[in-house]
Amino acid sequence: MIQTFMETTNQAPDTRPESKPQPKPAPKRRVVNAFFPTLGVAILLATLFTAWTPNSLFASNLQEQLRLILTPQAGPNTIINTPQPQLRIGIVAGHNGNDSGAVCMDEDGQVDLTEADVNLKIAELVEKGLAAEGIQVDLLNEFDTRLNGYRAVALISIHNDSCEYINEEATGFKVASSLDTRDVNRAQRLTACLVDRYQRTTQLSYHAGSITRDMREYHAFSEIDPNTITAIIETGFLNLDRDILTNQTELVASGVTQGILCFIKNESVLPTPAPTLAQ
Repeated sequence: MIQTFMETTNQAPDTRPESKPQPKPAPKRRVVNAFFPTLGVAILLATLFTAWTPNSLFASNLQEQLRLILTPQAGPNTIINTPQPQLRIGIVAGHNGNDSGAVCMDEDGQVDLTEADVNLKIAELVEKGLAAEGIQVDLLNEFDTRLNGYRAVALISIHNDSCEYINEEATGFKVASSLDTRDVNRAQRLTACLVDRYQRTTQLSYHAGSITRDMREYHAFSEIDPNTITAIIETGFLNLDRDILTNQTELVASGVTQGILCFIKNESVLPTPAPTLAQ
């Protein structure tokens, strides 16, 4: 035992460095979580610089540009209801606000009926009918100041013919458009629609032979914007057609309304032959 101890003690001392406990490896940082926000910011900044064209770089509407860029955009299957502009139609109540027009007398020589009154009643009903279809209507006087440069899809002036008895053929209606219209095709279409729908509705005959140059050179045609399509309609003769004009005014107004809607909605209609001007 002693020998063994001495042998052991006589051995050279162990000079190896004392082993120390190794530190645990540091956990890996989650780079992914920080990467995506950084990427998102980079994309946003790139988008902003792309959106800022040289003309808008120094503009004062930065907030608006940011709002547009950051607002979620509609998907491919999203239905967007875009409001459509409202159509505008001008209706002139012939002679209204200026004079009486044709005057009908009773047996005692007293004023029994005036063209202006009949025209206005028809025009008001046409206005109501078109408004029910969502159309904006301007009801205008004969020499309305709004006619100066007036712009609309169309302008229709409503009149009636003489109270005097002429002959048995002095019955029916007539329609004319401006001689100086810029768009002949559309003007002819408006005329054709009015003739077709009014005749179907009222069953009155088309009295083309009594269309005069005064109708085609109606003063309002030269006052309004030249791009506004025009027409003038005389819905009947105040003598032989008086009953339908005064007692079935709703029917008469419906005929005019349907003619205008035919034009606006591009409905099918046969072309109206050009009438021969009366002297």
